Amino acid sequence: MTEACVPAGPPPFSRPIAVETVGDKGLRLELEAGPAECAALAQQDGLVALRDLRVEAEVARRGGDRFRVKGRVRAVVTQICVVTLEPFEAQVEEPFEVEFAPEAEADAAYARAMAEIEAAQDKAAALAAQPDPPDPIVGGRIDLGALASEFLALGLDPYPRKPGARFEPVIEDASEPPSPFAALAKLKKE
Repeated sequence: MTEACVPAGPPPFSRPIAVETVGDKGLRLELEAGPAECAALAQQDGLVALRDLRVEAEVARRGGDRFRVKGRVRAVVTQICVVTLEPFEAQVEEPFEVEFAPEAEADAAYARAMAEIEAAQDKAAALAAQPDPPDPIVGGRIDLGALASEFLALGLDPYPRKPGARFEPVIEDASEPPSPFAALAKLKKE
């Protein structure tokens, strides 16, 4: 993993659990972000606002020092509509399932996966066929808050559209094709 992929500083929503606390029957957790954490996540993800962030997660042993974390993150986000430019609320719900392994094992699996992709002639096909390597267990801990934050970001609509919003181009004269500059001039006058 490159340094450019890792944000600087501590994550805005962090709930580390020590892997030694996970028994043979696993561990079920429900987490909730506070107002300050929601505000920091909203800023990080380019949202107007975020509230009611909740996480349900199950952590299970997968043999040896490996773990599987499976769950769901839910939140209410306020985004700007790409059509009307008005803020609106939307519900985000994103499931997740991630394998974790000790740091050295996870790094070795990542290096193997990258080498296989690099050696392939059809890199896109090799990438699609490659299973995700496990995420690293850092310092004997798995950060469920940081994991949920990643999947929340993945669940966001990159082109949010307010329900019912429609883009309808303005056509003033059907005999001539509309000019984008004419439309901008009209907007400037208004």
